[in-house]
Amino acid sequence: MGDIGRMNSRLCTSLLGMLRCTSCRAPLTQQDDAYTCSACGQRFPIVRGVPRFVAEQDYADSFGYQWHRFDKTQLDHAGKYESEPDLIRKTGLRPEDVKGKLVLDVGCGMGRFAEVVTRWGGRVVGIDLSVAAEVAARNLADREFVALQADVFALPFAPESFDCIYSLGVLHHTPDCETAFSNLPKYLKPAGTMAVWLYSGYNKWYRFSDIYRKFTRRMPAPTLLRILRVAVPFFYGFDRFLCAIPLVGRPLAGLVHHVFPVNRHPCSEMRILDTFDWYSPKYQSKHTYAQVFRWFERCGLGDLSVADVAIGVRGRKVAKPVANESAPNADLKLHTS
Repeated sequence: MGDIGRMNSRLCTSLLGMLRCTSCRAPLTQQDDAYTCSACGQRFPIVRGVPRFVAEQDYADSFGYQWHRFDKTQLDHAGKYESEPDLIRKTGLRPEDVKGKLVLDVGCGMGRFAEVVTRWGGRVVGIDLSVAAEVAARNLADREFVALQADVFALPFAPESFDCIYSLGVLHHTPDCETAFSNLPKYLKPAGTMAVWLYSGYNKWYRFSDIYRKFTRRMPAPTLLRILRVAVPFFYGFDRFLCAIPLVGRPLAGLVHHVFPVNRHPCSEMRILDTFDWYSPKYQSKHTYAQVFRWFERCGLGDLSVADVAIGVRGRKVAKPVANESAPNADLKLHTS
């Protein structure tokens, strides 16, 4: 599929109208195998059906490896619906918030949450810094969905393009979570909704994993995965063994999990995936509600609400519209809920 227009002509027509050059912000024109800037001539190739607005994966290469290896593990299907309730619990978004609307999925990975939103009737543009965008495009080829490989710090969109923007478990894996967040509201239409979920800074069990991550994040992804395919089953089995011991078993299991944190999902592949997802990223930050509320308010987002799972926050853009392409975020009027 050299041309994403073959996947979804209606969505791709909307996409072409709002695409901008990441260098000079001029509109793009489409050729058979690329988008080209009408002003500076920069070319953005379409490779395996995915427009590429970055030259390489940079700090997200572990995610590209991860989602090619676990390309369908988290997708909802008959008998397993975990991503839909997870999206609701972490963002507060529901079908009525996205139905018929143009939605931006920031850090779409293999398309886990985009699958839910398109099922709810939303039209989704997913961006990912890694080659996981290819997996999402493949998984959702029959949906109202288009995937782009792009950088959250230099997105190729015109201001006020989207009705809704969401990002779950992604921005805290960038070099600067606050800056990554602050770059998003300008792409949101007035009265549009933005929702994020970030790692909580309130959890104490992170402390030991932070020590291990000093080493694991430097490992080649295949090496780390091989280690976890041994370590995770061992610690999960040990946890089950301890929990079966009367009286002292569960406290002991809790202590072991605190010192050697691995995922305890009932599904073996999910345990491996989620543990790899924790230990492999180069960057990982944790945050508080006070921090995230300030970010929302400084970017002109009000009507704030918290989701069921920390740190999930949703807000609405109540600031004045962006006047033109060069309008900076600093010009947005501050509102609070």
